[in-house]
Amino acid sequence: MNPIRILVVEDERAVARGLEYGLNKEGFSVLVASTGQQALDLARSQEIDLILLDLRLPDISGYDVCKQLRAEGKRMPILILTALDDEIDRVLGLELGADDYIVKPHRLRELIARIRAHLRRAYGEL
Repeated sequence: MNPIRILVVEDERAVARGLEYGLNKEGFSVLVASTGQQALDLARSQEIDLILLDLRLPDISGYDVCKQLRAEGKRMPILILTALDDEIDRVLGLELGADDYIVKPHRLRELIARIRAHLRRAYGEL
């Protein structure tokens, strides 16, 4: 069986590296995009099982990335991982198609547990 492929969409290099390291250590295969357009390109061209999506990106917002992927029929779980913690941000992210909304700073063990839970719901037992 192929490893689960996670796309991390994060423009802060240190945060992206930390996520990549932690997820690799858990056995996931990780791709990293630093812009919304890179994320869209990878989600369209690669087999992606789950997306961790920041909202504040240098080109297009994570909201728009999520909205576009859902409009294209992409069904993989999308977990927003952002510093924006206002209720309106959470509601908007979930209404646009995200499956979860996690506020930074996050705890890696909880994030991995959420990832596994969403993967089980989407694809059955791993």
